[in-house]
Amino acid sequence: MTFIDIIVIYLAFRAKQVVCDFFLQTSWMASVKGSPFNMGGAKALGIHAGIHAAFTFLLALIFAPTLWWLGALDFLVHACVDKLKGAITNKFGWTYKDNQYWWAFGIDQEAHNLTHFIYMLLILWSRGLDFSAALPMLH
Repeated sequence: MTFIDIIVIYLAFRAKQVVCDFFLQTSWMASVKGSPFNMGGAKALGIHAGIHAAFTFLLALIFAPTLWWLGALDFLVHACVDKLKGAITNKFGWTYKDNQYWWAFGIDQEAHNLTHFIYMLLILWSRGLDFSAALPMLH
């Protein structure tokens, strides 16, 4: 495990987030996924989270095949984070014109970043990276 390996895995997850959350998310998904499930929210959120799950599954197969299940986990986590953001922004009627909308958007993105960081740590751990020097309490 080299420093370059760590950077490559990190950048792969950053690219995955940009591609899935911006380039592959349609305006319909973005506008409907926070709606109640019986008003199209379930379908839009399911498709969006499914795209994320597929990309995470592929990254896991590339970097740590035994962690293939990260794709399913990402489906659940991504859907929950996006549903929560959508429910909050809808409840308060926030739109892109409101500061609170952008705060919610930023928190949503950071939640996804933290999720990917955890996936990266799991991949690095599964590939034999020894965290004991960084975490003395594990000794």
